Amino acid sequence: MTSMTGYAYKEVTTEKASLAIEIKSVNSRFLDLSLNMPGYLNPLEAKFRTYISSQILRGKVDVNIRIKNLVSNEKVTADPEAAKSFYAAIACVADAVGKSKDDIPLSLIIGQPGVLIVEQSYDMDYYESLITPVLKEVVEHYVADCRREGENLFKDLSEKLAVLDRCAAFFKDWQPKMECKFKETVTAKFTELVGSQFDEQRVLTEVAALLVKYTINEEVVRLHSHLSALRQELKDNPAPGKKIDFLCQEINREINTIGSKSVFTEVSDMVVTAKDALENIREQAKNVQ
Repeated sequence: MTSMTGYAYKEVTTEKASLAIEIKSVNSRFLDLSLNMPGYLNPLEAKFRTYISSQILRGKVDVNIRIKNLVSNEKVTADPEAAKSFYAAIACVADAVGKSKDDIPLSLIIGQPGVLIVEQSYDMDYYESLITPVLKEVVEHYVADCRREGENLFKDLSEKLAVLDRCAAFFKDWQPKMECKFKETVTAKFTELVGSQFDEQRVLTEVAALLVKYTINEEVVRLHSHLSALRQELKDNPAPGKKIDFLCQEINREINTIGSKSVFTEVSDMVVTAKDALENIREQAKNVQ
């Protein structure tokens, strides 16, 4: 079992660049991946996103890739013809206002557009070879962190499931006791009304009617089935989060029906215990991938 919350970070430095990668996540119904990195790395985004998505199933995941280049990526070239044209034009202006062309500073010529051409050159193969192994290591650490938290979730969910098992067993054991309880209640009412001279068959008929109305046998059977399915999901499914949520809805439906049919304090108290355990499972399931 794996949690949807995790964190990992790694930083490396080479002769050319300093790289830092951070992954952090919180709960989300689906995979919501946000990949933040310098714009010049956009050609690599699809490859990085595909890899991360193959390792993480659910959660709002933020991946931050930060690079500080230690070597300049700028390539500067000059356009001599443009410089000559600007110089000639500026010299003409200087002559018109009575200034010597010798007073024209070189910085004025260089500052004109197109005289110096600055190009940013990025070696994508270098950046890919730098980032890929570090990204894989950070993802591995992140997944390991999620699994450690998942072990704690599994332990807690198993404890709450054991509570539900005890509640389901109580409901199952209580079902045959209901007939005796109803018979005692009906007999007491008949005795109060007509004394000890009453028709036993009438009592049995009333008891049967009550059992039909208040029986919880079908709900108990379905409850045991849902709990068995939930236990199997926790055991076998590496990412049971969505299925847990669905099964909790089914379990809640059966518990609510049992509670609505209950006319005995003992059953009502156990329904409260079951609903409390189930609510804990539903809350914890929000953290499971």
